[in-house]
Amino acid sequence: MSPILLTLGDSIDKIFYGFDMWFFRFFGSMQNAFLTFLAKFFTTFGDEAFVIPMVILGVILCFFKKTRKYGFTLIFAIAVGTIVTNVLVKPSVLRIRPYNTLQDVAEYWRWYIGAGSLSEGDYSFPSGHTTAATEIAVAMFLCFKSDKKKIAYLFPVIALCTAGSRVYLMVHYASDVLFGLIIGTLAAVIGYLLMKLVMILFDKTKAGNLDAGKLFGRITEKTKGKAAPVAVCIAVLGIFLYAFIPSFSEGGEDTVRCAYEGEYNCYNAARLEEDYPAIDGKRYCKIHWKELMGE
Repeated sequence: MSPILLTLGDSIDKIFYGFDMWFFRFFGSMQNAFLTFLAKFFTTFGDEAFVIPMVILGVILCFFKKTRKYGFTLIFAIAVGTIVTNVLVKPSVLRIRPYNTLQDVAEYWRWYIGAGSLSEGDYSFPSGHTTAATEIAVAMFLCFKSDKKKIAYLFPVIALCTAGSRVYLMVHYASDVLFGLIIGTLAAVIGYLLMKLVMILFDKTKAGNLDAGKLFGRITEKTKGKAAPVAVCIAVLGIFLYAFIPSFSEGGEDTVRCAYEGEYNCYNAARLEEDYPAIDGKRYCKIHWKELMGE
């Protein structure tokens, strides 16, 4: 990795140090079992295990005329946010996680252990969880708001709670989540505008008449149109539980940590997948595995 690129993450650490530490102290001072549970609950909305199935749900929604705009907005927003955060910014900034850079700060370390000592396997800036939760939440806010549904205002609240949860759990700096909120919001707006464009193109072609909902005409009539919203809610709940339940076993002493010991003892979660095999019998996180393999 280029030393020039490395200093970008270091510079952000220095510029936002006071800002970030204030928020760590704020959330650290209120730690308790109930809030830790809530933090894990809300952080799930940005988890990969939640976001990927939501993309699949978005694709399914595109086949139904009444939900097509929700599906397209969801897909475009997630795609834009993922590309910007995970493909462009994280590999460029290379900001190290706070539980690696602040190991000598006693109060932070106490809060990190108190929050369950969770870990991730990549870089810190910006927060991928915050970006993901925000792009989904703002995308749905724009869609529901356009339909004049009051539930629209619930989504930004979820995004903000997810952002706060990442700092509460001590796995992200507040500046990480701030930029995650900005990127996620912009991604959602772009996704919504792209949806508008695609819907215009659909209306000008025969594709606009495609509607899988016609296959369920009888069910729709019997339930007075309530079957579809209920089915979507059940699907989202199932996706959420699929992502949330495993979180109970994450973190703590049982987590397999990266074996890297250099400038710091890396507390990133070691990659156990076949794509990242052990090196000399030791497991490493995605970052240090690539370093050792010269990638």
